[in-house]
Amino acid sequence: MSTFNAHDIASAAKTAFQEAQLISSYERVVALHEIRKSLEASKTEILLANEEDLKAAETEVKAGNISGALLKRLDLNRGDKWDSMLQGILDVAGLPDPTGNVSYASELDDELELYRVACPIGVLLVIFEARPEVVVNIASLAIKSGNAAILKGGKESNRTTTLLAKAISAGLSKTSIPELYIQAIQTRAEVSSLLQLDQYIDLVIPRGSNSLVKNIQNNTRIPVMGHADGLCSVFIDENADVTKAVRVVLDSKIDYPAACNASENLILHESVVRTVWPPVAKALLEANVKLLCDPTSLNALEQLSPKLSNFQTLVFPSEPAAYDTEHLDLTLSVIVLPSIESAIQFINSHSSHHTDSIITESDVAASTFCRGVDSAGTFVNASTRFADGFRYGFGTEVGISTGRIHARGPVGLDGLVTYKYMMRSKAPSGHIVGEFGTGKKQYKHKPLNTATVPFLK
Repeated sequence: MSTFNAHDIASAAKTAFQEAQLISSYERVVALHEIRKSLEASKTEILLANEEDLKAAETEVKAGNISGALLKRLDLNRGDKWDSMLQGILDVAGLPDPTGNVSYASELDDELELYRVACPIGVLLVIFEARPEVVVNIASLAIKSGNAAILKGGKESNRTTTLLAKAISAGLSKTSIPELYIQAIQTRAEVSSLLQLDQYIDLVIPRGSNSLVKNIQNNTRIPVMGHADGLCSVFIDENADVTKAVRVVLDSKIDYPAACNASENLILHESVVRTVWPPVAKALLEANVKLLCDPTSLNALEQLSPKLSNFQTLVFPSEPAAYDTEHLDLTLSVIVLPSIESAIQFINSHSSHHTDSIITESDVAASTFCRGVDSAGTFVNASTRFADGFRYGFGTEVGISTGRIHARGPVGLDGLVTYKYMMRSKAPSGHIVGEFGTGKKQYKHKPLNTATVPFLK
């Protein structure tokens, strides 16, 4: 058995990145199509490995070592997850190339031009828990955006991620992109070693629990971009439409409770406790959602006659900690507040700054909420479950960033590029700074209307 060498893995990734810098956008698209073919050809083997991972994980769930929510995320054959994973590759392939775009262009002097040009970040180290399809999602985005990647999945999905990575390498072997452009590692010790290699790795993207993200942030000099908990809220405003409230609250909670964009807190304006709240609660209880209610929302349900179905078995008083908990199952914490301002303050204090939604017919309330809530996504009359790179049209996503620098919300191709400044003098003798200043030439700083750099091929 070969001994893992973090330096060799990281160095190989950096070399692969540098070798691939001159590979065309067309060749990257060809590579994505080859990867899709390779995955489809390996489908049976990959899904069998996924079944083995699921069986092992079920044992861990019974032993209380992992959660049922994590088990659901692990299943690659659940619903249309496999087909969506493959479609995501094609969607990414069809998106515009994010590199080479010009965001600033200026003529500094006659025949002296300056351009700010989008370019790849470099080598990405992406660490995620459970969801094996993330390997394919991130590999697709990395290849399309010109970044190399080292991927580490959760130990629960080792069998699946190993075969997914093998299929990706097989696809790359048929292209001009180096096979080591995308690599997969398996253990936490490997991650610890790689986190020290900032001379090779340019960005760390953790996807998972709050403890995972915090641990990585505290143990590396490499920049970290990622999200921790997905603690999302829905606020039913005093001007809410009851039909919209029922539909949006229900979908935000039950569409996929284990997702980071599922709602965990429901906030009620005090004026809707006797009107909108009962039908919303009825729909939630009929969907077997456990309600952890503050005294006001609980009292409103207790006063109903007849009692709502499942009231005795699914409605409980809340504890303060409930509003800081990412339940990841059919559980919803409910609180009543006196105003939209107090709701905004509550969300900013208790949320993870992921995605929050307001149900209202008031444009003023919608504007106040969207501007006041400090989250990566603020929605009006729409489910929090829309917070997703695929649904945004990004093809897929590398994760959802709740930070405020560089990228925020679902991180697609645009979040995986940075920029560089390119300058070119076309003067016969070039340009030097000594020619400019007081009593000399002055800079023109004339904007250039261009989306590309003329001399780049």
